[in-house]
Amino acid sequence: MSNTPSPSRPTLTETTAFGLVAAATAIRNGEMSSEAYATALLQQAHAHADLNAFITLDETAVLTAARDADQARANGATAPLLGVPIAVKDSYLTQGLRTTLGVGNLHDFVPDRDATVVQAIKRAGGIVFGKNNLVEMSYGLTGHNGAYGQAKNPRGRAHVTGGSSSGAGASVGAHIVPAALGGDTVGSIRVPASFCGVVGFKPGLGRWSGDGVAPISHSLDTTGVLARSVEDCALVDQIVTNAAPIPSAARSDLHGIRLAYAPRQHLERIDADVEQAFKETLRRLRDAGADVAEVDLGNDFFAVTEAATWTIFLHETMPAIADFLREQKLPTSFDDILNALKPGLRDTWAHAVVPGGAGYAGQDAYHQALNVHRPDIQRRYAAVFAGADALLMPTTPRTAPLIEQQLKFFIAGEEVDHLALARHTVAASIAGLPGISLPMGASDTGLPIGLYAGHGFREQHL
Repeated sequence: MSNTPSPSRPTLTETTAFGLVAAATAIRNGEMSSEAYATALLQQAHAHADLNAFITLDETAVLTAARDADQARANGATAPLLGVPIAVKDSYLTQGLRTTLGVGNLHDFVPDRDATVVQAIKRAGGIVFGKNNLVEMSYGLTGHNGAYGQAKNPRGRAHVTGGSSSGAGASVGAHIVPAALGGDTVGSIRVPASFCGVVGFKPGLGRWSGDGVAPISHSLDTTGVLARSVEDCALVDQIVTNAAPIPSAARSDLHGIRLAYAPRQHLERIDADVEQAFKETLRRLRDAGADVAEVDLGNDFFAVTEAATWTIFLHETMPAIADFLREQKLPTSFDDILNALKPGLRDTWAHAVVPGGAGYAGQDAYHQALNVHRPDIQRRYAAVFAGADALLMPTTPRTAPLIEQQLKFFIAGEEVDHLALARHTVAASIAGLPGISLPMGASDTGLPIGLYAGHGFREQHL
C-alpha cells in the first residue's frame, strides 16, 4: 500500500471562491470536474436564494452541460472557459432559456437564439448558469423589480445591490458564480460592482457586441462583465472580442504610471467614509511610485454631462426598444411593456420617454446633446488623458443605501434620489470611454466601496 497521500479536493467554500481564471485552470488541469464545480455553485445558489439574484435557473441544463464539458475534456478539448458556468443578465437573449427583460409580460418567452456575446462564451466552452435578476428593461440604479422582486446585497441584505445589473452583482459577490454578463448605459455594471464588492468592466462604446441584448440607448449602451478580478474580466474581454492575449506586466511598483483625479468634481459631494477610502488609496498609489496629479474638469462639468446624458438616454429609449422587439420578433410591444411596468417607472416613461410627454426632449435638445455637449465632454477628457494613463474617482458617492430608503436617501447630508448613484459614471458613458470599478475597501458597517478607473481610449484593452 502506498504511503503517498491522495491529493486533497477543494472544500465547498474553496470551490465557490474560485475566480473565473482559477476555475477554468482547475477544470482544464483535471483538478476538479465541471460537474463538481457546477454542483457546488448550485448549492451556493440555494444557500443564498434570499438574495433573489436569479429570475431563471435551470439546474438540470447546467448539470447536463457540465457533464458534456467533462466528456469533451476527456476527449482532448481545451477551450479557455471549458466547463465554467457564467451567469447572464436577463436582458440577453439565451437560446432555449427563458428571457424576460425583467418584465412580467415576457414571463414565458424562450428565445430561439443567443445574443452574440453569449455565443462567444459558449464557443469558448462556457456554460450559461442562469439568468440574473435586473431592473425592468434595465431602467434603474437600485435593483428593484416590480415583477420579479428586489435583489439584495450579499454584503448587507437590508441594502440595495445597485442596478440595473443587480442580480449579476449579487451572484458574483455571493460566490454563486465566478462572473456574470451585464449591461451598462449610465452605470449599470459599475454601480452594482461597487456596492457588491466585485470588479465591474464597462468596455468602450462598440467594443463588445450588443446584438441580441435589450437596448436603452444606442449612443450609451455597452455590454460588459462583473467578476472577481481584473484578470477574470480580461479573459472574458479577450474571448468576446477575439483579441490576442495581452502579456501580464510583472512589476513590483508603479513607477512611470501617471494617474489623475478631479477633487472639485468627485470629492465635494460624497460621504466621509468614501472620501477617506479614496484618499487612502491615493496615498498607497503614491507610495507605490505612481505619479498622481490633480485635474479640473470644469465648473459646469456635472451640469453638462448629466443634462446631456439623460437627454440622450430618454430620447433614444422608445425607438431602441421598439426596434429590438420587432427585429427579434419578441411576443410583445412597446405599449404592452409600458403598461406592465411598475407604477413609478411607468409614470417616468409616460412623462419623458414617450413623445408628447411633458418631460420629453425634442429633436433640438437631443441633437445639441449629441453634437455639442458630447464632443465638449470628450475634449475635456482628452485633455486629462494627454497627461494621465487613467482618471480615478470613487465609483459611487456613497455606499449602498437601505432597500427601504432606495428612492430618497442622503449623500453628504443632502437628500437626493437614486439618479445620484450614477453621478460619477454618466460622463464616461456619454464620452463612450471604457472604465472599471475595483473594490477599494469597506465602510465601518462592512459595506463595499468602489474605485473607478476611467481610460481615455475607447478600444483600450484591460
